[in-house]
Amino acid sequence: MNARLRITLPQDLFGESTNNHTCTQSDAGSVGLPDFGDNIDQMTFEQILEMDDDEDEREFSRSIVFGFFEQAEATFQKMDSSLKNRDLAQLSSLGHFLKGSSATLGLTKVKDSCEKIQHYGANKDETGTNDVPDNDLCLERIGKTMVPLKHDYNEAESILKRFYHE
Repeated sequence: MNARLRITLPQDLFGESTNNHTCTQSDAGSVGLPDFGDNIDQMTFEQILEMDDDEDEREFSRSIVFGFFEQAEATFQKMDSSLKNRDLAQLSSLGHFLKGSSATLGLTKVKDSCEKIQHYGANKDETGTNDVPDNDLCLERIGKTMVPLKHDYNEAESILKRFYHE
């Protein structure tokens, strides 16, 4: 028996209207992926892979993943600029934007760091529950969060490029 999955990809990933895709997954559910460790949520990434027409070429998922790489690099540049300009609102927005895209692919560590940046940019603590009215402290926390964010992104990028034989 096969199960139907509906996956909604964020509008921002493609720069166009939201795309809904339905795919069929076997009861086994797995497509035989290598162990991605704690960098990539395997079940989330498998849902993207299930939409590929050809498991050897993987054109659909490859385009999403490599589009994300371009998007993330551009967003990091904007984050660096916004940090220099001390623009907390823009940093919060960029963190939110990249959080959604990274979550779609299952990049859990990247998503978690982006969520912290989103909260700090909104003058909140890392959980988003408590106000932090000190802009300098929030900017300092964002700067410190950018280091593991970029490291975790580079690790995930390396893993995914190996997966796609790039």
